[in-house]
Amino acid sequence: MAAPSLLNWRRVSSFTGPVPRARHGHRAVAIRELMIIFGGGNEGIADELHVYNTVTNQWFLPAVRGDIPPGCAAHGFVCDGTRILVFGGMVEYGRYSSELYELQASRWLWKKVKPHPPSSGLPPCPRLGHSFSLYGNKCYLFGGLANESEDSNNNVPRYLNDFYELELQHGSGVVGWSIPLTKGIMPSPRESHTAIIYCKKDSGSPKMYVFGGMCGARLDDLWQLDLETMSWSKPETKGTVPLPRSLHTASVIGNKMYIFGGWVPHKGENIETSSHDCEWRCTSSFSYLNLDTAEWITLVSDSQEDKKNSRPRPRAGHCAVAIGTRLYFWSGRDGYKKALNSQVCCKDLWYLDTEKPPAPSQVQLIKATTNSFHVKWDEVPTVEGYLLQLNTDLPYQTAAPDSSAAPNMQGIRVDSPRQGSNSTNSNSISDTVNSAKTEHTAMKGTSVKNKPDPKASIGPNAIVHSSLATNASNHNSCVVDVLRRNEVDETCALPATKISRVETHAAGVPFSKEIPSNPAATMKLGERQWCDVGIFKNNTALVSQFYLLPKGKQSISKVGNADVPDYSLLKKQDLVPGTGYRFRVAAINGCGIGPFSKISEFKTCIPGFPGAPSAVKISKNVDGIHLSWEPPTSPSENILEYSAYLAIRTAQIQDNPSQLVFMRIYCGLKTSCIVTAGQLANAHIDHTSRPAIVFRISAKNEKGYGPATQVRWLQEMSWSHCRFTSGTNIQSNNCRREISN
Repeated sequence: MAAPSLLNWRRVSSFTGPVPRARHGHRAVAIRELMIIFGGGNEGIADELHVYNTVTNQWFLPAVRGDIPPGCAAHGFVCDGTRILVFGGMVEYGRYSSELYELQASRWLWKKVKPHPPSSGLPPCPRLGHSFSLYGNKCYLFGGLANESEDSNNNVPRYLNDFYELELQHGSGVVGWSIPLTKGIMPSPRESHTAIIYCKKDSGSPKMYVFGGMCGARLDDLWQLDLETMSWSKPETKGTVPLPRSLHTASVIGNKMYIFGGWVPHKGENIETSSHDCEWRCTSSFSYLNLDTAEWITLVSDSQEDKKNSRPRPRAGHCAVAIGTRLYFWSGRDGYKKALNSQVCCKDLWYLDTEKPPAPSQVQLIKATTNSFHVKWDEVPTVEGYLLQLNTDLPYQTAAPDSSAAPNMQGIRVDSPRQGSNSTNSNSISDTVNSAKTEHTAMKGTSVKNKPDPKASIGPNAIVHSSLATNASNHNSCVVDVLRRNEVDETCALPATKISRVETHAAGVPFSKEIPSNPAATMKLGERQWCDVGIFKNNTALVSQFYLLPKGKQSISKVGNADVPDYSLLKKQDLVPGTGYRFRVAAINGCGIGPFSKISEFKTCIPGFPGAPSAVKISKNVDGIHLSWEPPTSPSENILEYSAYLAIRTAQIQDNPSQLVFMRIYCGLKTSCIVTAGQLANAHIDHTSRPAIVFRISAKNEKGYGPATQVRWLQEMSWSHCRFTSGTNIQSNNCRREISN
């Protein structure tokens, strides 16, 4: 986490859609990039479900259906995949709930569920201000506030410290409540505390941490429950413990528990001698507990002033959600005047990046031309932009600043998350949830031969080996071997994302030696300087130029606290045909530039060769699957033939899973072919990212074969007998394993 002085809070000031009214006592969870808010109160208890898309900055009200629960406040709210559970809370003044509801967010379907009572003892009584924490297939309920009076208008508070376990069924439904037998001294009764569950990586058992709360007076004690041994303890901590508080939030990112806001005793109150709070106030203090070292770190002290309104003002009863390494905070009350019996609620939404973003995936090639690349990489959640860099073995000169050079890309915004379309979000998150199952249909490789032999040919059963290795620079490199001939005119099996050198099986010519006139061909990768392509808002880029390094500079990128490089002062250099370029990308957020991705290498096309086939589709067929594509562009406007290849299982792949072996399954003039069930039975399932069957398709003209299109057909499960699902393209077709009796 950044030093306190470097915290870069951001207030979201640009958004669309119906913004929920300000409130307190609400709860929020995250499903991917969505922040889902329910309940809370301010001049009445809210019963709507609100969703905020952190990518598009859109609020929307999903069309919920089913057993819609009544509005509630200070309730339990947890998320298990795409289902949400709501337990308890205040449904009206003095009347609390012990009902349990389930929301299937993929369909926005509510259902009231009735868990079995404990085998010994009573089920949880109606309550508010309890903690409700999820780990694995169990929810853990602790504490809260009950009303001893049967008359809701005559509130007789009773603080609780009971502990329950709720077992969940897989996917939907619950089994029932149980009352675990615990060891050690339990925490004192309390409400409006927080509880989180954390498990150290690679070691240790999961532990629940309870902090603070209210029991007549605010509390600052920390308790730990080992969920395997069910033993309570009070861990010894280092550092400055946050002030006693209630109605605060606790969020876990990595090994840190972040505590923000809440009600704390008034400055003039003697915390040690007072048994009840006479006065209280809201705070904007911000601390975290390192859960591995048990050390408290203060990021924003309780006394630290904020004259520039650069962070959230003091509040309590707000909500906090962690999405990736970013914390979002919304609404809450910012004060309470007992004399007037009134309160004021905040209306603002803030976020804070707690650490630099992780490295994105390797840069992937969508399309290559003679002088440009269309590239992409996987999105990193909650980032504000991406820095794309390249280097090459071609000699290029450092450049003096040139004020006439105009930038060809926009710098990142610093006042809000990445903007998206202003179109209204649909009343379903199925597209969001299912997006993990889709992949772009075509990622193209590049031609790798300067002088192909148009007369050379390969038989229809030729096998192509594609092996991956890792060099000292941690650079995934690729060698493509085409068997049966020394002279080869097709390079149909280039992985679009992992090309660093290409050679034929017999000749063994490395990629860097394909341009003998290049004086820098023998230069080591580490000796080449990286040049900026630019900073991009989205995870795609069309690259035709890059910025030359200023004289005497090792790097031009400096993005920290929105210090974006001024590309208008730099000269640009065009990409050159038939040349290899190495790419890497890093994500940017409020903490600065994160680590760079692994290196990918692509080669611009050689003039005269056809482009790569596009718009690849896969559809159901009686004999197997139907594979089709659109013709590529060709300088001669004449395509002689197409070849399609399938990655197959071999003993060689079992020994080295990173080495793919391809078999040609089609050669002809048609822009489609049938892949039979027998051929698919021999398919290799590639697990380099999400499990997929890999196809490659390339076109040939008078000069030879051009770059190949690589298609990864995503599989939900490991391949066995395949039951084909209906669909029209690669993005919607997943092969599922058939379960036989």
